[in-house]
Formats: sequence, structure tokens, C-alpha cells
Amino acid sequence: MDLPLSRIANERLHRAIPGGAHTYAKGEDQYPEHLAPVISHGRGAYVWDVDGNRYLEYGSGLRAVSLGHAHPRVTAAVRDVLERGNNFVRPSIVELEAAEQFLATVPTADMVKFAKNGSDATTAAVRLARAATGRPLVAQCADHAFFSTDDWFIGTTPMSAGIPAATMAMTVAFPYGDLPATEQMLHQFRGQVACLILEPTKGVDPPDGYLAGLLDLAHQHGTLVIFDEMITGFRYSEHGAQGLYGVTPDLSTFGKALGNGFAVAALAGRRDLMELGGLRDSRDRVFLLSTTHGAETPSLAAAMAVMEAYAAEDVTARLHTLGARLAAGVTDVAAAHGVGGQVVVRGRDSNLVFATLDADGQPSQEYRTLFMRCLLENGVLGPSFVVSAAMTEEDIDRTVEVVASACVVYRKALEAGDPTPWLGGRSIKPVFRRKA
Repeated sequence: MDLPLSRIANERLHRAIPGGAHTYAKGEDQYPEHLAPVISHGRGAYVWDVDGNRYLEYGSGLRAVSLGHAHPRVTAAVRDVLERGNNFVRPSIVELEAAEQFLATVPTADMVKFAKNGSDATTAAVRLARAATGRPLVAQCADHAFFSTDDWFIGTTPMSAGIPAATMAMTVAFPYGDLPATEQMLHQFRGQVACLILEPTKGVDPPDGYLAGLLDLAHQHGTLVIFDEMITGFRYSEHGAQGLYGVTPDLSTFGKALGNGFAVAALAGRRDLMELGGLRDSRDRVFLLSTTHGAETPSLAAAMAVMEAYAAEDVTARLHTLGARLAAGVTDVAAAHGVGGQVVVRGRDSNLVFATLDADGQPSQEYRTLFMRCLLENGVLGPSFVVSAAMTEEDIDRTVEVVASACVVYRKALEAGDPTPWLGGRSIKPVFRRKA
């Protein structure tokens, strides 16, 4: 029997690309064995693989495609600028318009500079903080999963091969939601911490007063605060979590939903800090996000179209409404099938994930494999439950039906005390691990 084209394509991917994908979170090891579809195309809330199978896709583009694939407002904007050239020896008027529109959308920022990916933006924020404070250390929130591909963060993960110990020692940690512990860390490294970098929320609203208290605490110690808004920006609020919670950080970074899948990220913040990378400041200059492709016009046109869509179509509210319907439905069917303590929906309605727990309530990659296999075999591509605005209530209800059938299998595995017979091969593996 001929192998499915996705399996053949995956083998070709591994021969040509280390890891078989350009992002570890998209790797074949993140899916059940032989069920990692290779995508041909997408439209709206759906994607098709190279074998012609159609899937309702959650977490589109790792949370980047919040409007749905090939959104007409975005594709029209990109098509228009492509007819006028996409990269020039001087800034284009599109750069100016995109920057002004961003600052109008995120009014807590004074200036913005665009990049192609979130890692460059967060690393630029760290560099600015070090330059502004004259301090060497970065304090990253230990409770958040990912900040950058650069050494200052990757050195804190199990995949630290190739990073000098001296570099790893330049990053310390603090816990989310715990001001006394953070203050203790700042006292331990008194006068050395340039910045605290964190996502403003861990998926639920922060404790009352926490973000404002963190900002005050940091400033008392001469330390800056950076909000990583790659996920929260637009998906939580078009103004970012800083607008939602009314707390303005010193610097912040945006990406993912900003371009609806096009490569654009942003570093935004206080004018006195951002001007360190400019031409109108007398201090030592910071080499700040100087990239050939950082402001190519199609991605900036896409970003402007996204910002327009969020304002005109009330996208954030739609994401929350769809997510709330999904969370309630999954919670209900999991409870009805006796696995309410094992199949658990977590996070803000617009940014849901699911936990797959074993009989002892511990996270289980084996049960995640079982659960995702059931979803995939029924046409749901669901590494998360992050919705897009292109989904309909019928899509959500269909997903709940698929989850219900998965819960039947989940319950059987729990009763058997072993999910292995239902895995169909090796289990899914964590992204961050020392050995392949």
C-alpha cells in the first residue's frame, strides 16, 4: 500500500531541514506517530494536507492567524502594496503609516520599531534595558514558556547546548504573581538587574494589583519592566494586556496576531528608552533592530489591515465568545464521560489550551497523544484550543462532539490503567528536552 503523502513529505522535511520544521513547536514529534499532516493550503478556519484531508485548525500558525487564513482584508492590503514594490533603500511611506497606526492602537507606547520575529524584538528590549540601566542581568519570569531563541533565554532551557556558561549566568528568574519573592531576588542581585521580562498574564487575570505592584517594585530598584505581549497583544485586547489591565510597562513586544501569519513583530515603549537606538539622543547608541527585511511593505500592510479588522469587526470579543462556548462544551462532555478531572481546559477564552492528566492528576504526554490522535482522526487539528475569528458556532459544536468521542477512549484507557494500546506508536515529546 502506498504511504500517505504527508508521511513521505515528513521524511523529505527531515532530510532537508533539521528537526523537519522551522519551528520546534511545529515538529513531527509534537503529534502522534504518522499523524503529523503536512499542509497544502488553508482558508478561513480550515487547512488541507497534501493528501487532501481537511482539518478544523486550532492555534493557527502558533496563535498568529487570529482572523483566519487568507482573510480578504489582509490579502487585499498585501496584494495592493506588492504592486508597488516591497523593499527600498529608504523608508517607505508604509513604514510611517504602520508605525502611526500601531501607536494609535497601542497608545501606552510612545515609539515603535518593527521586526520580522518576536525573538529579535524581545532581545532588542533586553539590550535597551541593559544600555539604559548600565546593568548586566536579565530576570525572566520562570513561569512562562518562551521568550526568545537567543542565548539569554535558551540558556535557561534544557536545550542549552552551544551556549557558554558565562552567558547562562547572566539570566536569573523570578516567579509570577509573587512580589515578595521577586523583591528577594532583586535584593540578592542588588544593582545588577537591568529588567524583568514577563508575559502580563499566565492565562488567567493577574492577581489584583500585581502588575502595578511589580512595576513599582522594579522601579524602586532601578529596574525596567518588559511585557512580552506576543500572545496577549490583540488576542486579549487590541491595546494589549497593558491596555486591558491599565498598567504601562517601560517596554513591550508584540507579534503573532499582529500580522495574521505575516512576518511582523514590534518593539514599543517609552520615548527616552527607544531613542537610545535613534539619531536624536546624545547618549551611547544602541544597535536596535537594524534589519534588511524588518520593514518590507507586505507584512506592514498586513499588520495595518489586522489592526483595522480588529477595530471594525470587534475581533477580540468574537474570539472570547467562541472560546467561551468551546470551554463550556469541552468541560461538560469531559465531565459527562467521567474524565472531567483529566481533560481540562485552561486559559483565557481567546487563548485556550488543554491539559491531559493521568489517573493521579499528573500531566501525561501519553494521554495527550491519545487525545490528539482522536482529534486528528476526526478532522480536528488541535495542538491547543486557541480559536480563530473565522470559526463558527457550528465549528465549535462539531469540535465538542469530537472531544466527546475522544473522552470515551480516554475513559477506557484510564480504566485499563494504561493508554499504550490507544497511542498508535510513540508518544508526543516535550519541545524542550536535552536529547532528541
